[in-house]
Amino acid sequence: MSAAAAFEAQRPFLRGLAYRMLGSQAEADDVVQDAWLRWQAADAAAVQAPRAFLARTVTRLCLDQMKSARVRREQYFGPWLPEPVTDDEAWRVPGPEAASELASDLSYAFLLALERLSPLERAAFLLHDVFEVDFAEVAMTLQRSPAACRQLASRARDNLRGARPRYAATPAQGERLALAFLAASRDGDLDQLKELLAEDARLISDGGRRVAAIGIPIDGRERIARVFAGMLRKHPLPADTRVEALRINGLPGLLLRAADGTPIQTMAIELDAALRIRGIYVIRNPDKLRRFAAP
Repeated sequence: MSAAAAFEAQRPFLRGLAYRMLGSQAEADDVVQDAWLRWQAADAAAVQAPRAFLARTVTRLCLDQMKSARVRREQYFGPWLPEPVTDDEAWRVPGPEAASELASDLSYAFLLALERLSPLERAAFLLHDVFEVDFAEVAMTLQRSPAACRQLASRARDNLRGARPRYAATPAQGERLALAFLAASRDGDLDQLKELLAEDARLISDGGRRVAAIGIPIDGRERIARVFAGMLRKHPLPADTRVEALRINGLPGLLLRAADGTPIQTMAIELDAALRIRGIYVIRNPDKLRRFAAP
């Protein structure tokens, strides 16, 4: 196998790892491109385990990148959300559990929980628990002992407990609920909104100061119904807005476009056991919607 082919075989894995480490598609792609340049500079033919070599390279590049990324996020205006990815994008390693993995390991709640970990905890957990790298290899990557890496992963597990979505709706159910929520919001139907929402629901909207967005997380059924409907009353969507149902970060979601195809926002919803909406994640920052631009 050529050096280029060996790298391409690992690209989905590397992109998936980098995205989970950084929460940014653009930054993940930059890291993978940097890894490719280092792979070209190395004697690839002499590398006996390309996957391990490239995982070490990408992880270390991500750890370096996270130092500046954290500073940027502290200065970010309003709530920050990871860039949205869809089911048809290669942010994971294909496998028999691919669909459930995408729903659990790329969900917004899980990625936001990852943000609360230290960089080393995040790396140890992702490498071992998500991508099934053994602790001996994790130790080489992080330049720590295997025992230390086990402790890092264990602390991460404790902090992440309960962050993965526990309930999954069918695609049809998820699409129906997402469309119903949008319709009730546009109509200002507070009773219908409250019927769709769980009591402990949370709304997070990321506009990045670029466009109008709700500037703080909103908690509770009553407040979300009032605030979200009020937002659409003050900043109504154009009548010719196009609505596309799709899976966003493994969750039921919608992509809203202007008539000319320009993306306006994505909205993903997380459901509880009663199929009520307990999490709403809206991204309006145009910088995070570039991949949805019409060709």
